[in-house]
Parts: sequence; structure tokens; C-alpha cells
Amino acid sequence: MVALSRVYRSIRRRLPYYLSLSPPSLVSPSPNSNLTCILYSQTHSCTQFTTFRFNFLSSNLIVGKLHQLTSSQKSFFSAYSTLPQTPKLPNSGKQGDNDNVDRLLKLNSKIGTSWVDLYLPQRIRPYAKLARLDRPIGTWLLAWPCMWSITMAAEPGNLPDFKMLVLFGCGALLLRGAGCTINDLLDQDIDVKVERTKLRPIASGILTPLQGLSFLGVQLLLGLGILLQLNNYSRILGASSLLLVFSYPLMKRLTFWPQAYLGLTFNWGALLGWSAVRGSLDPSIVLPLYMSGIFWTLVYDTIYAHQDKEDDLKVGVKSTALRFGDSTTEWLSGFGLACISSLALSGFNAHLGWPFYACLVAASGQMAWQIYTVDFSNRADCNRKFISNKWFGALIFSGVLFGRLTS
Repeated sequence: MVALSRVYRSIRRRLPYYLSLSPPSLVSPSPNSNLTCILYSQTHSCTQFTTFRFNFLSSNLIVGKLHQLTSSQKSFFSAYSTLPQTPKLPNSGKQGDNDNVDRLLKLNSKIGTSWVDLYLPQRIRPYAKLARLDRPIGTWLLAWPCMWSITMAAEPGNLPDFKMLVLFGCGALLLRGAGCTINDLLDQDIDVKVERTKLRPIASGILTPLQGLSFLGVQLLLGLGILLQLNNYSRILGASSLLLVFSYPLMKRLTFWPQAYLGLTFNWGALLGWSAVRGSLDPSIVLPLYMSGIFWTLVYDTIYAHQDKEDDLKVGVKSTALRFGDSTTEWLSGFGLACISSLALSGFNAHLGWPFYACLVAASGQMAWQIYTVDFSNRADCNRKFISNKWFGALIFSGVLFGRLTS
């Protein structure tokens, strides 16, 4: 490990700042984290690639741009975190070094380097990844029900309260991050056994549980600052959601329906957004809206859970993916129909205009596309369909917005 560190430092000194890498911690080795490295060496005559494997605690690295390399000999290595096998290396040929570099960059892109790796200081990255800042889909899924509710609560013919939209957007970012921190603190014993989660900051040991707790305190304190800007009714309603946030990670140990419990948690903003604008709740509007969000969560999180079903069986945790099995498509069809019906009822009771129903039809098509084209045995496809739900939320928001302006 010392030799590898010296090699890295030597390489980094030779490369321009835009090619330099940010290495993972070399302090806490883990026998479970295989790392495949490619050594890139360019000379006057040829381009050579050499592979070697070693084990240590790893995270995704920044992959620099190689097209700036000169003909003088330079070395560049890029780390591939927990690849199932050594990747095929590009072959040098008559087309020149640029083709080889392009192939290597395409290979590098598969590890999913994010803006967190590219732009944040190294000491901050583990906390950013603990809050899932590199995976914003969770923030979108938490924020959309809030945005629907705030916009629906606007006066007919008027735009929604922009200040409330910003406050709830920031609140969604903080609360989602806090939920992820709580989840990782409680699930660290499970995460180390699941392929998709074993490199999370706490499970891998990059952050200690005490550091995670301290970070959680900062997140909750910032969230409290946002909550205090709402009316008293909303403060009480918002604070009551913390019970759901703290208890959700335990549900996978107790029931096959943790996705339903997540729906109760993630869609609390459907109630809170309305109360923040109106100072009270209108059950005929907000309850169908809340229920639609719960059914929506059952759809997207069941698709998401199919990524981990083999690991869940080994670990002994439960999910709707395991509960539904081969009948998942039928169950999701029912949840999708219930979601769209509840949205239609909420919009009807709120007296939204015709654009809402046009967008609802488009959103129905998007959800049907998810349910009937997803390959439950393909983790990558499940993840793509899950991420696509940000567009479902955007379609509903557009419908509520234009439906309110025309009402």
C-alpha cells in the first residue's frame, strides 16, 4: 500500500491540475473491496495498457481527460470500484492513440463519476455522499408532492407562492439527506452485505457512526430553521413527520411492505404544502393527493427494490419486490391506477382546469411505460425506470400549475 501511495503521488506531480486524481482513503483496507486499475503509458511509438488488481477501501475516483497528454512518457491510472471482473482493455491500433483514449474514457464513464467527485473538496465528499447529494432523484421524489400541494393551494388564476416553493425545495434536500443519514446509521450492518450499498460512507468505514450522528444533527438543525418560517399549524404537522423518518429504516426488518411506509413518509409534503399556504387542511383535496403519492411510491420503490432482491434474500430483509415476486406487474398496475384516480379526484375537488387532466393523461402514459417495459431481472433497467419518475412528478406539477392558472 505504501508503494502504491508513492506511485500515485509521483503520477500526480507530473500531471496538470485538470488530470490529477483524488484517491480514496488508503488507510482502512477492506478485503471485500476489489479494485481493478489500468495503467496508461504513452510513448513516442505506442500506447500501452497494463492491469493489476489489489484490495483496499475504495470509492469512485475522478477520471481526468487524457487528450492533453504529450508524446513524452506519462503515466495515468484510473480506479474502477468493485467491478465484477477485469474490464476489456482498448487495443492500440493503426487509428492512433486518440481512439484508445476515447475507448478508455467511455469505459471510465461506466463507473458513474458524479459532480461530488469532480468539484467538492475531498474531506467533504463522504458527507455529501452520505446525504446522497450525488443522487438527486430522492430529493425530486420528496419535493414533487410538496410542489403539487403548494401549487394546488394557490388562488385560482394565480401563480403559486414562490417563497414556499423555494423553502420546501431546500427542506426536501435537507430532509432527504437526514433520512439517508438515519438509514445508513441504522442499516450499516445490512449495507456491508449488499453489493449496491457496501461502499456507502458509514458501511465502508470512511465515516464513523459518531461523525454520521454529528452530521445528522447539523441537517436537522438546518431543517428546523426552515420549519420555523412556516405557520404554527405547519410547524406541528412538519415536526410530526420525524417519527416516520426515524422509524422507516426499521420497517424492512418487520414487514414486506416497507415501500408503503416510505410512501407515508415521502409524501407528507402533500399535507404540509397545503397547510403552509392555507393554514389548515382541506381533507377533500389533500387526502386524495396524499394517497396518490403513497400509491406512486409503491410503484417506483418496488421497481427500485428489485435491484436488491437477491441480496435481500441473503440478508433476510423484506420488500414488496419479494412479496409480489412474479406478480409484480399486476400489483404495480393496480397501484398505478389508484395513483392516477386519486390525483384526478384531488384535482376535481380543487377545481383545476382542463390542462391538469391533459397532463394527467401524459403522466399515465409515462407510468404505464415504466410498469410494462421494466425488466425486473436487470438492475440497470430497474434503476433507469426508477429515476424516470422525476418526469412523472414534473408532468403532474405542470398539470396542477396550468390547471390552477386556467381555473
